[in-house]
Amino acid sequence: MDIKKATFVVSNSDYRKCPDTGLPEYAFIGRSNVGKSSLINMLTNVKGLAKTSVKPGKTQLINHFLINNEWYLVDLPGYGYARTSKTSRERWQKMIVDYILKRERLANVFVLVDSRIPPQNIDLEFINFLGQNGVPLSIVFTKIDKQKQSEVAATVNNYRSVLSETWEESPEMFMTSSVTRYGRERLLNRIDEINQLLKNGD
Repeated sequence: MDIKKATFVVSNSDYRKCPDTGLPEYAFIGRSNVGKSSLINMLTNVKGLAKTSVKPGKTQLINHFLINNEWYLVDLPGYGYARTSKTSRERWQKMIVDYILKRERLANVFVLVDSRIPPQNIDLEFINFLGQNGVPLSIVFTKIDKQKQSEVAATVNNYRSVLSETWEESPEMFMTSSVTRYGRERLLNRIDEINQLLKNGD
């Protein structure tokens, strides 16, 4: 897939106020500081499209970006640690869950995890939550340029092993680096494949 146009459309806190154009949506989510904004900017080839920050919890709303006038990339608030009040975190959680479970146009959720860190309960719980609710998802390992290929492979194998306890088949997995742009083509091709399946009614 060749991204020719990526445009910010709207930010909001209610799934019912999301764009009503009938186009498929692909949500990106992960723990704070997993490299989500950097990955989005790398995928779209637009520096600064998604705001990056060294402070956790930068994304606080549901952000829609229109890609090639054909589909939406949706930047969701991160889960996990953020320097906000308990009330704010609970509000974010409800906003995220409502969007994921009630948004009819949601085609796939890309769950980002740091390839340098062993499987964390908070990530596994979220992945299992999606699976239990029948939400299509993929796991995206970020920052693979930060360590050796063997170390990345070890992390991936750890995830497969842990998920095998609750999953008959592990979700599709992608290796990515916002620095080297590794994994960009494969991930975008997957989105293109889903778009074609949706157009054909499969």
